[in-house]
Amino acid sequence: MTDREIIEGCLKSDRECEQLLYERFAPKMFALCLRYARNRMEAEDIMQNGFIRVYNKLHTFKHKGSFEGWIRRIMVHSAIKFLKKSSNKNEFSTLEDVKEKKVESKAVENISEAELLELINSMPDGYKVVFNLYVIEGYKHSEIADMLEIQESTSRSQLLKARKFLQDALKNLQLILI
Repeated sequence: MTDREIIEGCLKSDRECEQLLYERFAPKMFALCLRYARNRMEAEDIMQNGFIRVYNKLHTFKHKGSFEGWIRRIMVHSAIKFLKKSSNKNEFSTLEDVKEKKVESKAVENISEAELLELINSMPDGYKVVFNLYVIEGYKHSEIADMLEIQESTSRSQLLKARKFLQDALKNLQLILI
């Protein structure tokens, strides 16, 4: 069944199409939610809220662009909304001067995808959210600032801090691997 057929079925309240939509996109969307959540239970909550919004807003999808991308945007916004409710807004801080150090390529070559995701997940929430939005989702700092209700400079500083956090973690990991 095509995405268009699934959408049309969902709009007619066809339970099979609703289930098919969920089954088709849930694995990727859960991975996305895990990147923003502190644990699996939060990721499940974010995904559930996201899919409720998907079903409720399905009539607004105009078949322009990727349907998966449309769902992804809803999930990202659901994650941000969840994090705003559950976290302290003061977690975002500014940064005067952080100089990035070059990470040895050996550390990156020797790390698995699961280990990298674990490192990203271990970052403080402010770093993790901005890192995910900028590096993985491809949002601009101005868009991130609007979504998170922070200054654009704060978004930039959080990204620098996230990169430094990962660089330090990779450096420590490399020492362990040697």
